[in-house]
Parts: sequence; C-alpha cells; structure tokens
Amino acid sequence: MEVVDVELGDRAYPIYVGAGCLGDLGSRLAETGRGKRVAVVTNSTIANLYLDDAVASLTRSGFDPAVIQIPDGEEHKNLAWLAFVYDRMIDAGVDRGGAAIALGGGVVGDLTGFAAATYLRGIDLVQVPTTLLAQIDSSIGGKTGINHPAGKNLLGAFKQPRFVLADVECLRTLPRREYVAGLAEVIKTGAILDAELFAFLEAELSGILRQERDPLVRVVRRCCRLKALVVVEDETESGYRAILNFGHTIGHAIESLTDYTTYLHGEAVAIGMVAAARVSRRLGYCDEATVRRLTTLVDRCGLPTEVPSDLGRDALALAMRTDKKALGGAIKFVCLEGIGTTRFERLSCEDIVRYV
Repeated sequence: MEVVDVELGDRAYPIYVGAGCLGDLGSRLAETGRGKRVAVVTNSTIANLYLDDAVASLTRSGFDPAVIQIPDGEEHKNLAWLAFVYDRMIDAGVDRGGAAIALGGGVVGDLTGFAAATYLRGIDLVQVPTTLLAQIDSSIGGKTGINHPAGKNLLGAFKQPRFVLADVECLRTLPRREYVAGLAEVIKTGAILDAELFAFLEAELSGILRQERDPLVRVVRRCCRLKALVVVEDETESGYRAILNFGHTIGHAIESLTDYTTYLHGEAVAIGMVAAARVSRRLGYCDEATVRRLTTLVDRCGLPTEVPSDLGRDALALAMRTDKKALGGAIKFVCLEGIGTTRFERLSCEDIVRYV
C-alpha cells in the first residue's frame, strides 16, 4: 500500500492507495483516536458488496458502527436524504468524538462529507471511495455538497477527511459504464496537469480498460498526488484549484438539463472537456492537434464527445449562469493551451455556448 500525503498543516491527512486494503479500515481509524460509535454511510449497491468487510474491520478494532444506507444514484444527493442521514446519526447516538465514514462513490462521499461538516458543528470524516471517479477526485480535497433543482452542488462546505482509503480491488465490481465514466477524470488530470500521464494513458489504455492491476494502481496513485498538490496550493478554490473545473462548466449544465438521469458525471465531463478544447481552439489558445488528441482519447474510452443536439443554446447558457462558479453571468473558464498546460479566461455563458 502506498501513501500520498495531503500537506495542509493541522488539517493534513494521508491517502492510502492499494489493492485489497479495505480490511485495514478499522486499524487506520483506530490510529486517529476516534470514539467507538461511528456511522458508516453507504448505498444499497455498495452495501451488498463491501459493507460486511468494512463493518468487520471496524468491529475488530473496537468500534461500534451504525450503518446508514441511502439509495444508489445522483438523484438522491439532495436535502431530503441529507436530513435522513442526520436523523439516523442522531438516533444512533453518534457524538463529537465519533466519525462519519463514507463507503461508496462520489454521491455517498459528497453527502456524507456535508453531513460530517455540519452535524454537531462538525465531526470527523473518513472517505472510503469505491469508484474510480471518487478515488482520484471527489474523495480528495474536502469539497462536499448536495444538489439543488437549480444546479449541481449548490449547497455544500469544505470538509477535509482524516484519511482516504482507496482500494483499487473495489473497482472490479463497478459496472463497466461507471468505470469508463471515471476515466474521464483521469483524462482530465493528464490534460490539465501532466502530459506524461496523458501519454501513458494513450499508450496503456487497453490494459487500463481491462483493469490490469499495475497500470491501474499507477494511474490512481499519480492522480491522487496531482490532486493533492492542487489542493495544497489552493484549498478553498479561491484561485488555482479552479483548474480542476476543466470540462465541468459545460458538463454540469448538461447534467442539470437532463435531471442527472441521462448521463453519468464522467460522461458529462467527457463532453464538457471536448467542448472546452474546442472553445480553446476557437479563441486561439491551442492548436487543432491538441483538440484531436483529447477527442481521440475520450472516444477510445467509449465516452461521448458531443453536446446533445436537443439541448438548445439558450438552455445551456441559462444552466451555466446558475452554476455556483458563475459570477455576474461570467465564468472563469479553463482553456487548454496544450496537453498538460492551461489558462483561465473569463467568458460569458453566452460566449461559451457560441464558441462550442
């Protein structure tokens, strides 16, 4: 098992990356000195796969875990299910010495993180991500939140975990579509931060798609390190961390307009990345070869590359205007200058749609 450190002073924490390390959850939590009563928040799908192992590990280390189960799906990342988690933690007697453990993908991690940030004015959070997207992105950096009918993640808080435990063996039970969708964030990481990682993906994609252990561990570890560096540079997204929004402005708009039911998050981001590259090309910031390399890699993964034709320009622009990153109708848009190189450009929502 490898350790990636997120160096945030008194909020620093480790990311444990390995294969078959879920059984270490209890011993890792015991090292933090948390009280015995903890809450394990998961969803109905993950409960059938990994809940018993997680609870057994916690019990062996002396913890008394209360299980809180929510339905699977992005549509449940809302106020109603947040209230459900609060209610169950109160009923279970979780106090300020306890912890909330998020066992699942990004939805579980975001909702549990927000609950941990606000329950009793804050209790400890542990992220145990079971999807590729969560392991390399959403479990790291402390961004938590829930969706609102007006937009994605409009309600939330920053809450750094005590640690992250990423077991790549959990990825083997992911539905193929979800695993591939997670690769969109891997591609994003290479596209904006690491030309060497991007080239590795181009060369080793077939093995990564087959979930071969060595390239997969290498990819997850590298993405975690890059995300950690960005978080340390800008913890609360006041500047540089916005680089991670590459592809997300348009992707979030597509998710919102399709009620979070048509596209997985990674699929929407894939479309958004290709669109953002085209915007960058239209503005003269990158060449056609850069757009082609990105589009080709996304397509080789089997991810979508085109904005749905039935989503009108006005609707897309309006959805972007309600994005939490919008300010005065304009967005700090992440443009590509080349693979591994980016720049920010403040663009109106209408201009973004026009350039796409």
